[in-house]
Amino acid sequence: MTVTRPQRDVATLLEALPYIREFYGQTVVIKYGGAAMDNPTLREEFARDVVLLKYVGMNPIVIHGGGPEISSYMRRLDLPVEFVEGLRVSSAETVEVAKMVLVGKVNKDIVLRLNRHGQPAIGLCGDDGLLFRASRRTAPSGQDIGFVGRIERVDVDVLNHVARDYIPVIASVGADREGHSYNINADEAAGAVARALGAYKIMFLTDVSGWLRDPDDPSSVISEVSADEVKAALPSVQGGMRPKLAACLEAIDGGVSYAHIVDGRVPHSLLLELFTDAGQGTKIGPGA
Repeated sequence: MTVTRPQRDVATLLEALPYIREFYGQTVVIKYGGAAMDNPTLREEFARDVVLLKYVGMNPIVIHGGGPEISSYMRRLDLPVEFVEGLRVSSAETVEVAKMVLVGKVNKDIVLRLNRHGQPAIGLCGDDGLLFRASRRTAPSGQDIGFVGRIERVDVDVLNHVARDYIPVIASVGADREGHSYNINADEAAGAVARALGAYKIMFLTDVSGWLRDPDDPSSVISEVSADEVKAALPSVQGGMRPKLAACLEAIDGGVSYAHIVDGRVPHSLLLELFTDAGQGTKIGPGA
């Protein structure tokens, strides 16, 4: 018997049903960045996917960076663009540019798209309602990287209040007790928020198909792994994957059930990972 497209669509809905039931009322923190943020088509699909999560009873919280746009504006201003161990070296001028780009432009673009697709969203940054309390940090090797912050405290009351009726969209900047502003790695911000909220899941949209066993082999995706295995491998991980895996560990250590690293270049990767049996990307679960 030939299976028609409507029949396939029904089968897909039935496959998603137990996952929708399991995730109903749960909080999922989504770190948004990479191609999913840069490509116009993927931007629209991401917004529709997040709106759908809200409609089926989940509580999505979006945390975003905006590295390419920050770098673009810095080059226009003849400011140096430098990274150490996956973290942006940030002078006072860099932080000023990051705040203008992330809070004034990128955040509002995301909010407008979510609003347009049917769910009200509110844009926040770490300064709003003292959402993030930060302190200055160094690179993992101890190297000074300027005004880069580590989140010491997340005010969950602010987020819980907003998330009841809106989709929070958070830009990854914050300040310390003295009012000094810091650029905060968006992966680390997502991990801190997920941990503070006790989220059910945290998801990272990346420009790779997942955590690769061999960084030079795109087909070597590790589909499922324990937090203990990630912790053992972390010292040897280089580049931008390192802060993502570290944020996954922080979240799971803080009580988050699962962390996911998914390919944001794939349309609807969020839905594929959440609502299908096959999934997509790398799933990290608690250790033994």
